[in-house]
Amino acid sequence: MSKEKIYIFDTTLRDGAQTEGVNFSIDDKNKIAKALSNLGVDYLEGGWPGANTLDTTFFNNPPKLENTILTAFGMTKKTGRSAENDPGLSALLNTKALAICLVGKSWDFHVDVALGITKEENIENIKESAKLFVKNKREFMFDAEHFFDGYKKNPKYALNCIRTAYDEGARWIVLCDTNGGTLPNEVGEIVNEVCKKIPGKNLGIHAHNDTENAVGNSLTAVLAGVRQVQGTINGLGERCGNANLISLLPTFALKKTFSENFEIKISKNKIETLTECSRFLDEILNRKSNRRAAYVGPSAFAHKGGLHVSAVSKDPKTYEHIDPSLVGNIRNIIVSDQAGKSNILFRLNKYGIKVDKNDPKVQTLLNEVKDREFVGYSYDGADASFELLARRLLGEIPNYLTISKYDVSVKKESKDKINSFAKAHILVDGQEIVCEGSGNGPVNALDNAIRTNVDKVGKYSKYLKDLKLVDYKVRILNTGTNATTRVSIESTDREGKSWFTIGVSPNIIEASFKALIDSLDYKLYKEKAPANN
Repeated sequence: MSKEKIYIFDTTLRDGAQTEGVNFSIDDKNKIAKALSNLGVDYLEGGWPGANTLDTTFFNNPPKLENTILTAFGMTKKTGRSAENDPGLSALLNTKALAICLVGKSWDFHVDVALGITKEENIENIKESAKLFVKNKREFMFDAEHFFDGYKKNPKYALNCIRTAYDEGARWIVLCDTNGGTLPNEVGEIVNEVCKKIPGKNLGIHAHNDTENAVGNSLTAVLAGVRQVQGTINGLGERCGNANLISLLPTFALKKTFSENFEIKISKNKIETLTECSRFLDEILNRKSNRRAAYVGPSAFAHKGGLHVSAVSKDPKTYEHIDPSLVGNIRNIIVSDQAGKSNILFRLNKYGIKVDKNDPKVQTLLNEVKDREFVGYSYDGADASFELLARRLLGEIPNYLTISKYDVSVKKESKDKINSFAKAHILVDGQEIVCEGSGNGPVNALDNAIRTNVDKVGKYSKYLKDLKLVDYKVRILNTGTNATTRVSIESTDREGKSWFTIGVSPNIIEASFKALIDSLDYKLYKEKAPANN
């Protein structure tokens, strides 16, 4: 049986750019466009030429996309002028985009309130805009804004809007849940009715995530008949975002309901790059990846409970809906106060530590983890600190840098200027080295005291020169004067490798110090640095 094709329309560079806090540069847009083309999306909406300088510049010199149709976005002509004389439409015609996607109203409430024109004028604007691009041999798509809300209020008018565009030659009629408030059952029912008027092969879905149903609505729409799906990488988009293509693509490719009946252009080996693709975008945006993102998040295949880990170690299918490697992700066994021996053994095996399951050290390590978590430690996101804990217990970590004492002070020098100073006394092979530094806070000062004086620490200098602290987080675990502080540090090196360490103490400086020392020790261990004599 032949499969029907689902066309993937990516709007990361247009709708995704409307995300709060997201501001793409030209370089960003080019990099993302090339990555999406390499992934194999059918359409890439590059932006709105003529609406802003950035998008205009992008379309003036667009990247070469071998596998993807570059699409320009705009809106239907304004009332009172012809399509040929509408500056917005002219800007679209002047681009090299092979496809044009125009947004237009399909909810009579918006026609009355937002546009302030008659319903007939809105229909005429849709008609004439469609005719212009079809005549100029551009693949034309009509984004029916607020279609589902419009249909629920006035189905006759909403259908009239999209039928007008279709009758004038639109290749795609895209049904938009612009406010993101439509539920999957409603989407299914409405799409079924629309398919009686317009063939499903000409219908698309554009869902927003305001009820956390954008992915579900998109899947429901496909099952009901639509054949184009619009979305963004990592679910970027205005307000709560758009349908997340990073969730939709593996569902289409790997879940039998879809894979046995539909096909997408994106190949199996490209599906295996989805985790990389997701994190690539996060890297461009300089933000942390969503740990709990479906399929690709660092926690998507994380197992914490001892019963779960025991079962997964026997057969991963017990608690995993797919093999994580199919989307380029990995399995993660969490060590915590809920862990059992299975968690410990799995994690030790990950580090290449071979220990017999009946070795009493396994139970000792498990007890140590639980005792530490009771006082505030959390090894969920501190792999490096856990590995050090295990290897220290097994006698595999030598003594490296010994910091005999340190001093930290904070001085307010003016109304708006506060400086922190730190002095650390470090012993290397019996010699005391005094390192001083300043920073915008006591922890930063202590960190700088060591890192800016790395040349002084003798045989350890070459191992620590490229070490950088890239993230620092503080959590107060309880209240009152005896509050416990948990500090988490992310470090990296010249190769881009990252590791996470943790420290806990009633004193924030001491907690930070513990996390910092773990970071240094982990780096030195991985570099096979010699022991401190």
